[in-house]
Amino acid sequence: MNPTRRDFMKKTSLAGMALAAGPVWAMEGQPRPPITPPFVMENLIGSYGPWANSLHLDSLPRLSFRNGQFTDLTEWKKLALERVEDRMGIPELGWTPSMTVHKSYTYDGLQIEEVSWQLPYGNPTKAVILKPVGATGKLPAILGLHCHGGNKYFGLRKITRTSDHPHELMVAHQDHYYEGTAWANEIAKRGYVVMVADAFTFASRRVMLADVPERQRNGLSDQNPEDPENIKAYNAWASNHEHVMAKSLFCAGTTWPGVFFAEDRAALDVLCTRTDVDVNRIGCAGLSGGGLRTVMMGGLDPRISCAVCVGFMSTWTDFLLHKSFTHTWMAYIPILPQELDFPEILGLRAPNPTLVLNDIDDALYTMPEMERADRILAEVYAKAGASDRYKCSFYPGPHKFDKPMQEEAFDWFDKWLK
Repeated sequence: MNPTRRDFMKKTSLAGMALAAGPVWAMEGQPRPPITPPFVMENLIGSYGPWANSLHLDSLPRLSFRNGQFTDLTEWKKLALERVEDRMGIPELGWTPSMTVHKSYTYDGLQIEEVSWQLPYGNPTKAVILKPVGATGKLPAILGLHCHGGNKYFGLRKITRTSDHPHELMVAHQDHYYEGTAWANEIAKRGYVVMVADAFTFASRRVMLADVPERQRNGLSDQNPEDPENIKAYNAWASNHEHVMAKSLFCAGTTWPGVFFAEDRAALDVLCTRTDVDVNRIGCAGLSGGGLRTVMMGGLDPRISCAVCVGFMSTWTDFLLHKSFTHTWMAYIPILPQELDFPEILGLRAPNPTLVLNDIDDALYTMPEMERADRILAEVYAKAGASDRYKCSFYPGPHKFDKPMQEEAFDWFDKWLK
């Protein structure tokens, strides 16, 4: 790949490109046109917005690799990683948990294992492991990170399919976000061991109603949990409970991203113990909340050789001024914006291969800030001498990880992990 070539979408005429199968590439040597026309962006905190942004977000953060004072990539990464880990307040979970296999069977051309492990707190974490039937030897592996989607009752089932009778809500979920596919199944078929685990506060790791004070339950219970109406009621309750969890984690000296990372790292520990996994060829990917977790896992854990972040890439300015109301409490790390912009967390993995996939009409972000995030990562990778290992593409449509985007992601994994 020519290191000077960049991949972008050009939103000039959606009528003429709405059916495009993938991104439109910028012409070599041509100045890049803006995807969206200039516009005045509102801010969510009124006259306080410009002041808050001026505190540190309108200049280079102190530990940004883009600062001229940083010339050695290795030294910068050591310094910045220590600071990020400290700001996140990552809890220490101790030993690698032991995995229990509950069920093993074949489906959809895949060998599937339903497994679990026990962390030092909470209910056991459930996970699914998929690989092609008949595969032998050590295979490259993918840590599949499921999305948020306003649905905490479900976790791993959002991106997997293990029978001909999935829950009706998961059929609708995959239709809406993934163009009807279980993307973890599809990448496994290409010759990967894929692990998908329930994230903190989702599915098997969700907050159980029986464990909170009765006055906080809104009359709900954990009975008949698979009923769609009960799931809807639980998800509404869990959404309103997010601020309680976030505040409690802050008081405990940790953050939601820190707990996400600790539990995802434990899942990676388990994955790396498998004899069928090549520990030198491991990737991770996810949409939305899974994209957020990809930023953390890809940025902080050097075992992730290749990362694909989908639908979660913008700047702290975007979150501060424009889009905090569209986001969960799970994204925030106090003080860190003074030291690194949000894309630079993922940039900590430079020079390792990184793909970012965005949607032009994604209501969770503004286009100017998504574009600025891309420029930040491109600059980090260029300074690291690895421009050919970073790629960003913009696709038409709303927040999603559809088949054309999946195809690009899977090809990216094949390129760097095979």
